[in-house]
Amino acid sequence: MATSPRRPTNPMAAAEAAFKPVKKPATLIREPATAPNVRELVSIRIDRAVLDHFQEDGPGWQDRINDALRQIVAGKPPV
Repeated sequence: MATSPRRPTNPMAAAEAAFKPVKKPATLIREPATAPNVRELVSIRIDRAVLDHFQEDGPGWQDRINDALRQIVAGKPPV
């Protein structure tokens, strides 16, 4: 009864197998939101003057920024 050797018989093949390049995982494709008008938490950097402009009317400044951006995306000038 023949047994296989514990070590590979070809050291060059063993070295190449040990140092094979690692395959990178495929990039994930982001799926669109399942429900319309679902808001997503993000972090952005904006100028202080822009932030002051939207905050000067008090609470709701994030909604005002969102509305202005939505108008720009729709091709309308922001109000």
